[in-house]
Amino acid sequence: MRLVLLGPPGAGKGTLAGLLKDQLGLAHISTGDILREEMKNNTPLGREAKQYIENGELVPDEVVTKLIDHKMTGGGMAGDGYMLDGFPRTEQQAQDLDRILEKLKKPIEHAIYLDSSLPVIIQRLTGRRICRNCSALYHIQNKPPKKPGVCDTCGGEVYQRSDDNEETIKTRMDVYMANTKPIISYYEAQGKLQKLDADKDAKDLQEILMKTIAR
Repeated sequence: MRLVLLGPPGAGKGTLAGLLKDQLGLAHISTGDILREEMKNNTPLGREAKQYIENGELVPDEVVTKLIDHKMTGGGMAGDGYMLDGFPRTEQQAQDLDRILEKLKKPIEHAIYLDSSLPVIIQRLTGRRICRNCSALYHIQNKPPKKPGVCDTCGGEVYQRSDDNEETIKTRMDVYMANTKPIISYYEAQGKLQKLDADKDAKDLQEILMKTIAR
């Protein structure tokens, strides 16, 4: 199975991807995780991306596309099935991705759009916490670590991203509305789009998604 998860920041793409990865055995290709790794290693790409991310802006298309191309072709991440999370974010990226996947002969089969409301997104992101070491996700209300500030999985530091504040979240949503919405029409025209109500709990959403894909 080959799919892409679409939706605004905080719609639950990462959480749903984790559940689907376990259920379907797909390669989880998260541009957010890849970029954070680049920033953690202080690579030229990481330093370039950091200035955009911390201002709530999108990393330029050409930077992210080169990274995805390298990971999927040179890194062999497409495998027998894959799940893209956080890419594409613009129509240009969607077109570039189709060209990359055409070379691999592994085109997208489903584009899943997680539609979530602003109040829910703010509640999710302001409470989100991430392990600095293994990128495990937590939430101060819904899924806190057993020991405050310490990852249950690896013992790494659990922290709040600098852009997970209400003001920056609203900026990110404005950027999303301006840049990302057109790709919904792009995949709809290809007959690949499935829209889901992402205000629901992640496990409920997982069940609905599996039934949708099965149809």
